Amino acid sequence: MAGRSKGTVGVVGLGIMGGAFARNLAESGWRVLGHDIDPARRRALAKAGVEIMPDAATLAKSAPVIITSLPSPQALDAVVAEIAGAKLPSRVVIEASTFTLADKFRAEKALKKAGHVPLDCPVSGTGAQAAVKDLVIYASGDKKAIARLKPMFLGFSRAIHDLGEFGNGSRMKYVANLLVAIHNVASAEAMVLGMKSGLDPQQIFDLVKIGAGNSRVFELRAPMMVKAKYADASMKIKVWQKDMDVIGAHAKALGVPTPLFSATEPVYEKALAMGLGMQDTAGVCAVLEKQARVKRGKGRKARR
Repeated sequence: MAGRSKGTVGVVGLGIMGGAFARNLAESGWRVLGHDIDPARRRALAKAGVEIMPDAATLAKSAPVIITSLPSPQALDAVVAEIAGAKLPSRVVIEASTFTLADKFRAEKALKKAGHVPLDCPVSGTGAQAAVKDLVIYASGDKKAIARLKPMFLGFSRAIHDLGEFGNGSRMKYVANLLVAIHNVASAEAMVLGMKSGLDPQQIFDLVKIGAGNSRVFELRAPMMVKAKYADASMKIKVWQKDMDVIGAHAKALGVPTPLFSATEPVYEKALAMGLGMQDTAGVCAVLEKQARVKRGKGRKARR
């Protein structure tokens, strides 16, 4: 990192999303402290200029602003307990994961009790988008803290929106992810229909992209469907299942019918049953291809 640091930010959880946050912040001129329980992630981020800390409490001692990007509510509870138990001066703790409102509010209560400022700030975008700062931040919580930290947020995203009271960020994320779930399966359904009709997968992608049926999700996921390669995951199906459960429970609690969202659930479940849990969610195309008995030729064009 050249020149003077813009400030210090801690990132706890250096996976697909958190790792991208940390890399982009470091490249944008911030001093970034990072922690993850996975040694491979620690090594990779250390090479990217992130200072690796042994635990969340040690990280919090030196970072006035902390971003958490974690895989489970249990991990969130553990990290919050570490930070709260460290008895430090007030820190801004930005929770960027997708969890239930109950999980978020539990973290908020514990952090506030310890004198910290919690923010609920999920992001809209895939891991591939995160890598190139093509994310939108759904910020909620303390208005002054959000405004003050805007330059930091823009170090790893393209836009930030203040949605008001703590929890509104998550509520907005549920809305966005409901559409992602539907668009992803719809994209696979369209690709499979085209391939079974005898059309070339690349041609299907090229022409849908410039037509009325296009979507941002189609642009991001259909290229993987064209190649039938899903290993380079920007959102793993196994992780996505957690998000699906959160959205479904939220809608059910509000008494909101979700016929299209609900119709996608068996497709994702089938993908897990086929052993695609660690593959990208675009892998639902493989599920529908199997059901349609699509057999691709050498050029990936289906044989009828």
